[in-house]
Order: sequence, then structure tokens, then C-alpha cells
Amino acid sequence: MRRPKLAYIVSHPIQYQAPLFRYINEHSNIDLTVLYQSDVSLKPYFDAQMGTQVQWDVDLLGGYKHQFLPMVGSNAVTNFGPVNYGVHAVLSDGGYDALWTHGYAHPVTWRGLAAARRLGMKTMVRIESTDEVALRRGLSSRVKESMLNWLFQRVDAFLSIGSLNRDYFIKRGVPAEKVFMVPYSVDNQFFQAKVGEARAGREGLRMDLGLQPGRPVILYASKFTKRKRAIDLLEAYIGLSTNGEEPHPYLVMAGNGEEFPAVEARARQTGWSSIKLVGFKNQTELPGLFDLCDVFVLVSDAEPWGLIFNEVMNAGKAVIGSDEVGCRVDLIHDGENGYIVKVGDVQALTDRLRRITSDPELAIKMGQKSLEIINGWGYREDLRGLEQALDHVLSAHRA
Repeated sequence: MRRPKLAYIVSHPIQYQAPLFRYINEHSNIDLTVLYQSDVSLKPYFDAQMGTQVQWDVDLLGGYKHQFLPMVGSNAVTNFGPVNYGVHAVLSDGGYDALWTHGYAHPVTWRGLAAARRLGMKTMVRIESTDEVALRRGLSSRVKESMLNWLFQRVDAFLSIGSLNRDYFIKRGVPAEKVFMVPYSVDNQFFQAKVGEARAGREGLRMDLGLQPGRPVILYASKFTKRKRAIDLLEAYIGLSTNGEEPHPYLVMAGNGEEFPAVEARARQTGWSSIKLVGFKNQTELPGLFDLCDVFVLVSDAEPWGLIFNEVMNAGKAVIGSDEVGCRVDLIHDGENGYIVKVGDVQALTDRLRRITSDPELAIKMGQKSLEIINGWGYREDLRGLEQALDHVLSAHRA
């Protein structure tokens, strides 16, 4: 039987997705080709949100078929760029059975879906949208909803990143049988292996960061943007002190961005040495911080998912997320592997931090639960959902 040929249009090589493509290539009968709009992430580039120069230290192209769509002008990834052309020709020449797109807003995505329909290909869409994020960002409108309804009626299958995303599709009239769970995942095997390797150097890293043995570590690792609310975590940490002296736990904050100066200034006001701002850390550096911490915290608002939770859960750590982090429904079991707090409720966050950092056995127990949960949420589950979606659309086509 001929292998199903699948084309996947996505903006640029992404550190979270490349390992998935390799996994699909190695563990399935799917003949996948990734069609990139831009090569911007293959060289050092300035990330405006992180406020720093970034060059990924992991392989983004090896182990799977790919090509870059022809383009004119800048390779910067924006709402309307880069300007690609020749999508119809690329799909026609490839002889694909189906097209998978990431997102729907970019012009090349619309052209790709239109070309696929003209060529008789089946179409599948994967997006991050949830109702709560759309409402928080003011993205719900009659115009947008009409556009989505028009688009959704012309798509053959929908690949859901999680429960809230699945609800988003169904609320807009997509039949449940056309929605397939292809969860937002990271390379669990990679992170668990790297955490294992980092364990041997834990005490060395602790010394490098100036952390005394025996004191718990609270970790933040994300962009310093307003939406990520790093300042809320800092204020909650400060609230752990009852007498003006630095708390017993450490707070380690990795990342950079527009809010970094405000966080740095507030941390300096305390006069404490227990707050460590360590800057941007690349993919191979993060596992060491994951291994070192006792609890990870991200209490951002309007967060479609939060893949950093996937990563740190592979280290078997307790986690705290806000009630607007999209992954909370599937990955954060309140009271079991961590806690969920209301966005902006600094006092509640302080209480949860105190509970975890004052009870080492609880932190360990929650971490074990995190590892159990994430072991059932990975590339194996992605491939299963993708194969089910392809079987659904291609079986209907053959019928």
C-alpha cells in the first residue's frame, strides 16, 4: 500500500517541532515533507520579545524531508511576512494526498488551503486558539467568527493541541468526529535524558549560581513580557518574607525581554542575594535549571498553551500555573502535581509557594506526578492522532 504523502506548511524551523518531524519520519508510514516559509531561525537573530540575540543550539533540520517556499523580500516572520509564492506549484509537483497547516491567519496558509482544494488534496488545520485567550485579547468579532466559520467548513480535519483547543473547534460547529488530539508536546526523551545528564553537575551549577545547599529553588524560565507576569512571581516571592529578611527558598529567573529592567530593579530594592536573574538560557542549558529547582512557576495571562511546563515536567518537578495557562486543563492537576492560581492573585501564589517549599516530601510527590502525567503526553500521542486524522480524511476520499 502506498505511503500517504503529507505536506505541512509552517512559518520557520522551530525547536519544539523539529524533533516531532523526525519522530514521524522514524516511527510511521507517513511520507512527510515540511514546507517552511522562512529560514530565519537557522542563523542568529534578534528576538524582540526576549530582547536578545538567539541562536538555537539544537538541530532544526536533520532527520526529515523539508524545503523552503520561494519568497521575496525579508525572511522575518510577521502576520503578513515573509512573502512566499509558488505554493500551488510546490503542492502540485509533490503529488501530496493531504495538506496540514499550522495556523490560519497568514496569507500563504490561505493560498495553500485554496491550492490544496483545487488539487483535490485533503486539508488539516492545527491552531492554538482557545475561547478564553480570544476573549482576553479582544479577538472575538463578527468578522473574525464569520471568517473562521467559512474556513472551518472547508477543512477536512482539525488537529487539537489540547482540551481547551478542542472545545474551541466544537463550539464553532466543527463535528467532534473531525477533531483529533495531536497534543502540544516536546521531545520528552530528549529532556529526560538531558536532565539525567545534568544531575551529575547539579552541585557545580548550584555553586556557580551562588546557591547554598539545602535551600529550595523556585524557577521561572520564560520571556520577560508583560503577559508572562514575571513581576507577579517576584512579588509573591517577596511575600514569603515575614520580617524583611530574605526567604529561605531561592528564586531563579531565566530569560530576558522588555520587563527585565523592572524585575531587576524591584529585585535590587530588596537587597537580598536570594534572587538570581540568570538571563536567556538555550535548549541544552535549561535541563540543568529544571533539575536544580523544586517548583516551576508561570502565571501568565492569555497563554494559549505554555510548552515550558511540558519541558520542566520531564524533570519530575512540581508546577504552578495561572488559570489562564492553556495547558492547565491537561497537564496541571491542582493539588496533585502542583497548583493553579488566579491570574494576578499574588497572595494566593505566595501561599502555594510557601506550601510547596516548606514541605520537601510534598514537592517530591508532586514532581513524581508531573513525570507520570507528561509520560502520557508526548510524540507517541501526536503520531496516533495524526494517523487517525489522515485515515479519516483519506478513507473518506477513497470512498
